[in-house]
Amino acid sequence: MRANQTWITEVTLLGFQVDLAVECFIFGLFSLFYSFTLLGNGIILGIICLDHRLHTPMYFFLSHLAIVDMSYASNNVPKMLANLVTQRRTISFIPCIMQTFLYLAFASIECLILVVMSYDRFVAICHPLHYTVIMSWRVCTIMAAVSWIVGFLLALVHLILILRLPFCGPHEVNHFFCEILSVLKLACADTTLNQVVIFAACVFILVGPLCMVLVSYMRILVAILRIQSGEGRRKAFSTCSSHLCVVGLFFGSAIVMYMAPKSQHPEMQQKILSLFYSLFNPMLNPLIYCLRNAEVKGALRRSLLKERPM
Repeated sequence: MRANQTWITEVTLLGFQVDLAVECFIFGLFSLFYSFTLLGNGIILGIICLDHRLHTPMYFFLSHLAIVDMSYASNNVPKMLANLVTQRRTISFIPCIMQTFLYLAFASIECLILVVMSYDRFVAICHPLHYTVIMSWRVCTIMAAVSWIVGFLLALVHLILILRLPFCGPHEVNHFFCEILSVLKLACADTTLNQVVIFAACVFILVGPLCMVLVSYMRILVAILRIQSGEGRRKAFSTCSSHLCVVGLFFGSAIVMYMAPKSQHPEMQQKILSLFYSLFNPMLNPLIYCLRNAEVKGALRRSLLKERPM
């Protein structure tokens, strides 16, 4: 049986499988979204680097989130856009596996960065007198580094488990990028171990961190309600609500995608869910932080006034 197997050298990404007119519309719309993603996150990153008032732990982690979002979108979206305007929608198998690896790595890093950001808000609001001691630059650097290292290590585990499988067809991935569940369908061997590890990783990287975030914000809510100053309460709510919006969008779509019963989500619905955390979330994150964060809006205003000619 193994002698008759034909090993895959390239696969076809089927994409959305819609009419040509719809594909052209999708190409234009998603190109716009991708441009906004790079522009918005680039502006956030630039403002944080240039404005010394934003050189705080919160914005240090936000800069890492911006880098992850740009990397995350750039891993998936350019190939998807290229496939929308060309008849040849193939991708070599090794680049396909690398796309899967980077997608898993950046997704894991984003989960961990969001947890670290919620911990930063918890310390800032619940333990303000000890904030500078607890969230020192050394601690912040270690937290950010651990998030990146753990994210890539988790992705490496999935990569090793994928590469142990024989792949002999079919040669089609019913998705717009090499998403791990779609890639596993190409294997001509039992993928039970892979499925179990994916579920365990989801519990570790999605459910666990989400519970930590929710516990942090329940304690933050109690602390905010005790604040006597109306201005202080409003500022705390504004900062935390923007972070909660980002957490809800990312964790919600990812949990539905990877932990809900697959029979309840047809393949087109899974593609739409994938768009939420691979394109829409990276685009919305800078908008949420800019529109709901007075400090970011103030820094952006100061930058624009500084650039205006006298």
